[in-house]
Amino acid sequence: MTVAESTTPLYRTPTAPLHTRVADLLSRMTLREKVGQLNQRMYGWDAYRRTRDGGFELTEALYAETERFAGLGALYGLMRADAWSGVEYGTGPDAASSAELADMVQRHVVERSRLGIPALFVEEVPHGHMALDGTVLPVNLAVGATWDPGLYERAAAHAAAELRARGGHVALVSALDIVRDPRWGRTEECFGEDPYLAGRLTEALVRGMQGEGERFAADKAAVVLKHFAGQGATVGGRNSTESELGPRELHEIHLPAARAGVRAGAAAVMAAYNEVDGLPCSGNRALLTGLLRERWGFEGLVMADGLAVDRLARITGDKVSAGALALDSGVDLSLWDEGFTHLEEAVERGLVSEEALDAAVGRVLWLKFRLGLFERHSAVIPPPSGHGREVSTALARAAVTLLRDDGGILPIPATVARIAVLGPQAATVAHQAGDYTAPQCPGTGASVLDGLRRLAPPGTDIRHARGCTLTGDDISGIPEAVAEAAASDLAVLVLGGSSARTPDTEFDANGAARTVVSEMTCGEGVDLAALRLGAAQYALLDAVVATGTPTAVVLVQGRPHVVPDTTGALLTAWYPGPWGGDAIAEVLLGLAEPTGRLPVSVPRSVAQLPVYYNHKDTEYGGYVDESAEPRYSFGHGLSYTSFEFGTPRLSGRTVEVDVANTGKRHGRTVVQVYLRPLLTSVWPRTLELVAFEGVGLAPGERRTISLAFEVPLGVSTAEIRVAESSRAALTAEPVVLDLRV
Repeated sequence: MTVAESTTPLYRTPTAPLHTRVADLLSRMTLREKVGQLNQRMYGWDAYRRTRDGGFELTEALYAETERFAGLGALYGLMRADAWSGVEYGTGPDAASSAELADMVQRHVVERSRLGIPALFVEEVPHGHMALDGTVLPVNLAVGATWDPGLYERAAAHAAAELRARGGHVALVSALDIVRDPRWGRTEECFGEDPYLAGRLTEALVRGMQGEGERFAADKAAVVLKHFAGQGATVGGRNSTESELGPRELHEIHLPAARAGVRAGAAAVMAAYNEVDGLPCSGNRALLTGLLRERWGFEGLVMADGLAVDRLARITGDKVSAGALALDSGVDLSLWDEGFTHLEEAVERGLVSEEALDAAVGRVLWLKFRLGLFERHSAVIPPPSGHGREVSTALARAAVTLLRDDGGILPIPATVARIAVLGPQAATVAHQAGDYTAPQCPGTGASVLDGLRRLAPPGTDIRHARGCTLTGDDISGIPEAVAEAAASDLAVLVLGGSSARTPDTEFDANGAARTVVSEMTCGEGVDLAALRLGAAQYALLDAVVATGTPTAVVLVQGRPHVVPDTTGALLTAWYPGPWGGDAIAEVLLGLAEPTGRLPVSVPRSVAQLPVYYNHKDTEYGGYVDESAEPRYSFGHGLSYTSFEFGTPRLSGRTVEVDVANTGKRHGRTVVQVYLRPLLTSVWPRTLELVAFEGVGLAPGERRTISLAFEVPLGVSTAEIRVAESSRAALTAEPVVLDLRV
């Protein structure tokens, strides 16, 4: 050992085992320094300001924060840009300047830390990095509609590489919420209503963003999976309310995706706002420690959702004891809370042990060592190869779902000479992106109108009229739209909703919308009592259909909306991102196949709710005045060709089925394997998805697909059904799996 090596602290030795480095550093820290590592108190956009020459300078707010705890544990949203933060082009960091800003802040943090401890830079990456010039991907509900984990893994890898190239380290990504009531404004952030589908996509997310191994590669980011747990089951579809969940419902529906993410190696999870059986998640020791750490063996970080720790004061009496409860329950890192700033006092008063504090600090430090932050303070990672637009468009294309095509209206024949492109979503890009989206450069993206004008055969007459507004009952533009439809061979009517926020939106302290702006119909804080579109959109639909012109409706939306079956064709695109218009146009024109499948059941009306395929297998009574069945079932999606499934063959826990393309076009179907329990220790569900695989086939091609599956605990005999949707599975020919010995 050289003299230099003998004087270098163990925690600064890159070759030393990570746990050794953590223990060494922890042993050198004061109580105040430890508490500082668990705080993520300030908003990142308050840490800097632009200078007149276009550079950056650090603010007194950052100086005060780093002085308070002799350093900084983590900083949220240094690159966040949106209406809430007020960051836009000209005031915030773009792709060319983010790394410079991150390096400037990190050097300041390290200099203010007695032990030279760097900060974690935590960023929102819900569907791409939420920063200026960040690639915007389709929302999670669109990802669920692809039923393609491999494609999503590649997109997640691209997003992680963008984040790291700009100096970020940790990605906050929604993945764990399950849609059980689509009135919830955050439905767009869910992969769907099914726990198995969500689990497969969560695994893909973790693999794509984090890669493999204990130490992160330079282009990989740590993932914080949101939200743990049961937030998709809040009462009435209202954000952050209570979740009336028994243990079985929690474990069967709302925990499998989290379990899959933990098994895949997720670096962190975020404790949700909601409470489970009377205990808020951020103060629920049985959930965060008993289940997550002790039963599942999770060794990563637990972050509280924004201001969730302080909310615990409602049951503890004050914020000091609220912070102690959260720490003792298993929260390691706060988000904007005051409660964790008082942890030193909480330890001294005996409200929480220093051992619990050390365990949390150790997990924060362990993540910093895994990311290589002690060796790589500055961002020197090149941006990812390939264009973000290609990645985003590929996901959007795979998510477009054809729900109905009566009379074969689609794909649009080359002989169609005049197309009327109508509706409030037809010529706009702003409403395609979804919630948690940064401002976009002017000219970014393509609307459906743009896509059709660019891709339609030469000489096609593309006409346009907006017809009506997205919300409200203004129908003054309908006569113009009717005239264009009547003079055309085909009408493409683009309807839907919007999660776009504007500067006049009023926000809660955690960034959720408090007062909805005129066109906002979805997103965090925008819960609906009904699932109807704006009144004028229905009037426009009725008026266009009345012209007799064949009509295809395209829904650009973040949740299922109720639309009557009055048109020949219906497609849905779940907030497909800025270039979603190109993807939709490709499918309409037959340049791409409609390969999406529903990740969520579409109700006939809000009065049916809840509607999901995997309900309990009781005598599911109907209504006197309406069917109890969804209008379109989970897994549903049509193709421009036809497929035929053979009789499934069972061998152990593997099922084989022959699939043939019996049509005249190449197409992709999704083979879906459902289990229907026959003998089980508890009352069963009607069906449970246990495996799926997408398969592309040429006309006349036949292929044998083999799928392995797992059987839920307590099931001794079950039927296995293979079909193209949950509803079709109920009529599919089953094979019986007997597990009794």
